[in-house]
Amino acid sequence: MKLPALAPLLAVVLLAGCGPLVQIGGNSTPPSSLLTLSATAAPRAYDGPAKTADTISVDIPAVPAVLQTLRVPVVTSATEVSYLTAATWAEQPNRQFQRVLADTLAANGLAVIDVRSSNTPPTRQLTGALRVFGLDVSDPANPQVRVRYDAQIAYPRNPGATVTLRRFEAAEPAFDQTPAAVAAALNRAANKIAAEVAAWSRT
Repeated sequence: MKLPALAPLLAVVLLAGCGPLVQIGGNSTPPSSLLTLSATAAPRAYDGPAKTADTISVDIPAVPAVLQTLRVPVVTSATEVSYLTAATWAEQPNRQFQRVLADTLAANGLAVIDVRSSNTPPTRQLTGALRVFGLDVSDPANPQVRVRYDAQIAYPRNPGATVTLRRFEAAEPAFDQTPAAVAAALNRAANKIAAEVAAWSRT
């Protein structure tokens, strides 16, 4: 057999020896469950026209780098952060928190508009930053989950109106530090803040 005829076969053998060129999926074990947030206040069904004055949009909150992940941060000291073992969010917490806010606002009588699919500007625009969303064990005697949301309401229909700012904070005890227990405590804290935001948004 002539050598040129062997070239393609040799190329395949050499590539095979280098291992797979494309790896589909990962080698890590998938989590047994994923963590989620949900609003405790059921949003009202849309059943007719809403007053323009009652419209609001809710942006996805900005987050610091420590929250740009599916993991749950654990503050261990004033200068150290780790992540909770075996805890994985189904979706980044700021996106889930946005939905908790939107559902709670809707449950409180506001018409939440998705600006991505509507050409009508809302009367109010809720934006903000989710600064803290995780477990704090820096005081071993008092472990807590903490949530901090710096909110801003602007008025797109009235560009000259004053922008309103407010910080919202909530904490829940977290002596049980399993992923499910921590997520449940974070959900309670998130809903506390959402209820406060809903009341503030109507003023």
